[in-house]
Amino acid sequence: MPDMKKYTILTEEQNLALIRRLRKPEGRIDVVMDTDTYNEIDDQFALSYLVRSDEKADVKAIYAAPFYNSNSVGPEDGMLKSYDEILHLLTLLGREDLKDSVYRGSEDYLPDEETPQDSDAARDLAARAMQYTTEEPLYVVATGAVTNVASAILMRPEIIDRIVVVWLGGTAIHWPHNREFNLMQDIAAARIIFGCGVPLVQLPCAGVVSAFTISGPELVYHLKGRNALCDYLASYTIQEAEKASPYSTWTRAIWDVTAVGWLLDGPFMEDKLIHSPIPEYDDRYAFDDRRHFIKYVYQINRDALMEDLFAKLRK
Repeated sequence: MPDMKKYTILTEEQNLALIRRLRKPEGRIDVVMDTDTYNEIDDQFALSYLVRSDEKADVKAIYAAPFYNSNSVGPEDGMLKSYDEILHLLTLLGREDLKDSVYRGSEDYLPDEETPQDSDAARDLAARAMQYTTEEPLYVVATGAVTNVASAILMRPEIIDRIVVVWLGGTAIHWPHNREFNLMQDIAAARIIFGCGVPLVQLPCAGVVSAFTISGPELVYHLKGRNALCDYLASYTIQEAEKASPYSTWTRAIWDVTAVGWLLDGPFMEDKLIHSPIPEYDDRYAFDDRRHFIKYVYQINRDALMEDLFAKLRK
């Protein structure tokens, strides 16, 4: 297994090369998505948005990520339910052609920072990414625990120079703690992603993308009755929100959409370069200004992104 610590501090030349790879992509790009699709409703919105953004994104594969909460009995069960939900969404999207490119992911989280979890998803990403180059990378959109992505990097470290990872996970760096679902499930995987030198775009949850929520009246007005996909997303979201909220004026988080939005051509968010923070095992970030740069999203232009989302879901 590679010594991931060797990537923690890059030379000036390496940092400049990394910064170039963190620019917003121009033209049409190849994308894979790693998603815990059955965890909440926002992954369904995000996957649908990505597939419907075919003017920009050519979806090459979709990976089911593990998760463990009230919607599963363990990480493996969460991954398998996510796999089935991906297939269900592709039916609603009318994209039967993509079903052969859906892969089951890890059955558990990383045991440490050196041992990958073997899975169809990790093996596919490790092999698929080798077909790309530093100049024309494969974009990896991740909206769950990054176990599959970190495992692929551990299996084949050469892909670090051939991919760009866009991950929704962790909290804002000003937040008082880092107890965020995607990160907490597999801190070892998150530490690999933040520390190995792979080009990383982070969309923090609490404090940044927590602004991206949707209300019941908006769902009814913009999506209800438009098509089978829109009816499913609207009905499921309203059902879950009404079950979870004690208020009639609820909004529901659909944060994962923002990870897809970063790839697209539009005024959807603001970002900046920061030195890669270090997710620690005590639910905090540590900081070291000698570390390499990542792209950090700090503002979501909610209305612009929501309008583009609605338009594409209604197609």
